Amino acid sequence: MSVLSRLRLLAPGLAVLLGIAGIARVLGNSIPALSPLIVAIALGATLANTVGVPDWARPGLNTHSLFLETGIVLLGVRLTLGELAQTGPIVLGLATGVVVFGVLYMELVIGRLFAIRQRTTSLLAAGASVCGVSAVLAVAGSIDVDETDITYAVATILLFDAVTLVLFPVAEQSLHLSAKQFGIWTGLSLFSTGPTAAVGFAVSETAGQWATVTKLVRNTFIGVVAVGYAVRYATAETDQIALSKVWNRFPKFLLGFLVVVLVANLWTLSAGELNFVGRARSWLFLLAFAGLGFDIGFDEIREAGLKPVLLVFIHLLTISSLALLIVVTIF
Repeated sequence: MSVLSRLRLLAPGLAVLLGIAGIARVLGNSIPALSPLIVAIALGATLANTVGVPDWARPGLNTHSLFLETGIVLLGVRLTLGELAQTGPIVLGLATGVVVFGVLYMELVIGRLFAIRQRTTSLLAAGASVCGVSAVLAVAGSIDVDETDITYAVATILLFDAVTLVLFPVAEQSLHLSAKQFGIWTGLSLFSTGPTAAVGFAVSETAGQWATVTKLVRNTFIGVVAVGYAVRYATAETDQIALSKVWNRFPKFLLGFLVVVLVANLWTLSAGELNFVGRARSWLFLLAFAGLGFDIGFDEIREAGLKPVLLVFIHLLTISSLALLIVVTIF
């Protein structure tokens, strides 16, 4: 397919994303209590669950993950190596603790309280502890699971992505945390990268940066967790699948983020250049979150059932409470 044909295919959906982003920007600027990013997600979800997603718009709408990944990469422009050296090891330790404790807690403790298929529990453990739907799909690609298991796990994760988008900004107003504390707490607690960044930037630029960076550290464990589950459910076939598919699922934009951090620290950007990058990143996130809203299907969420929801709710409540206590104590 030629570049021109590709652009024609993507243009209608991109126009929809741009329209939603523009409306969200206007509403957010007009009403201080509204975050443009949250508005963009809400508008996308409303359209998806009322009028649906027409085939002519789908290719363009599916580009939202590229916008999100590019926006995250550009976050590296404002992150200094000094900040990483000072706080990075602590964040790494906390993120490691969340992943290890989260998986074991789901598998060995709360997972045994509910009569849910073991492999469904494993998918939920990966999604809640590492990086949401991406981790669910990565683990599903490395072990033998039914489509029903994947559907339940994805729907449950998406439900909590939607709920935490609303609850965490509200919690920030009553907890009186600093921007850095709230950002790190959000990055340790939420499941998926998009909602984590949206919640952080809904509070402030600093909170958004720390939320995203902390979440990126958790995301790097996707390969380890997927391979670990492949070994656990080992057969000759799944061992081969794990090695080939885990790398495909690995969030490679993390490497781009690290490159940008390094380059930005070696070549100092002017205030004008930093402002330009900031504006570009803001629009990229608006486009990404508008598309993210189209992924929130209320019918799929309803199909998840009560048991997986209770399982993940207990996990989220425990992890977020412990993370809050630790973050407030350390930072």
